[in-house]
Amino acid sequence: MPGVVVVTGGSRGIGAATALAFARRGWAVSVGYRHDADGARGVVGRCRDLGVAAAAVAVDVTDEEDVAGLFAAAEDMGPLGALVNNAGVVDVQARVDQMGLERLARMFSVNVIGPFLCAARAVHRMSTNGGGPGGSIVNVSSAAARLGSPGEYVDYAASKGALDTMTLGLAKEVAGEGIRVNAVRPGLIRTDIHASGGQPERVEGLRAGVPMQRGGEPEEVAEAIVWLCSPEASYVTGALLDVAGGR
Repeated sequence: MPGVVVVTGGSRGIGAATALAFARRGWAVSVGYRHDADGARGVVGRCRDLGVAAAAVAVDVTDEEDVAGLFAAAEDMGPLGALVNNAGVVDVQARVDQMGLERLARMFSVNVIGPFLCAARAVHRMSTNGGGPGGSIVNVSSAAARLGSPGEYVDYAASKGALDTMTLGLAKEVAGEGIRVNAVRPGLIRTDIHASGGQPERVEGLRAGVPMQRGGEPEEVAEAIVWLCSPEASYVTGALLDVAGGR
């Protein structure tokens, strides 16, 4: 039976599409957001229109107290069944020799430490060793983890590479506790993250290099995430699933 899913970075893009995809399947949804309160409330309203419980929670995923609050709020709706670590940041195009400590600290804090803190809370609640029901964790990585993003975002790519490694290690660590851990690695997806990196037309500019000759949609990534949390994926853990049009 569906339970409660926590989706970080759920106010827009892949996170919003994922929250709605879970809601359509009867899951209660806790939408974590950092800045876009209006966007998060909009997603929550659409989830409720689908007949499920939903709540928006402001959270800085690099802050342990905020993360604790996110999971406490989710627990008010029922037992936790899934976590989607979607919150992430990118920065403007730069070479490594142009990157400073502030940029790097932010990149790795949000994209790596945040998922660790959230996964730790989820494991405490879901592990059958502690009387939990089991569940699933899906980390939203990126095709950049294997492409490297030279001349653009090597720091972002490296942070997603770390997230892939975390996925593999945690999957093995909790496999005997009823928890499956997987990752999706989106390619060129039509979301606002490209604009925040200073390249709003990036998908159109690079789509010719995608074997499928197009950018992807957030809903296509969301469907992969929901599948990984479904009973149909019951024997899948430690997988890094590319959703990248063959790129």
